[in-house]
Amino acid sequence: MFSNDDGAISWRKSSRCAANGTCVEVAAIHTAGTIAARDAKYGDASPVLMFSTGEWRALTERIKSGRLDLP
Repeated sequence: MFSNDDGAISWRKSSRCAANGTCVEVAAIHTAGTIAARDAKYGDASPVLMFSTGEWRALTERIKSGRLDLP
């Protein structure tokens, strides 16, 4: 989930990844202090969402608490 010394991004799939590829990949980009997220199904063609570490922490806390679950 970390960027390599050469600057290449190393993506990590969610542990909840479904067999059909329906999952999220994340990468920490240390040089920018950001977290990137994308749809694993589309790989390099996927749009990438960028979060500050604080934004990422807030998002994951909301997800874990269920506050973003659909009714």
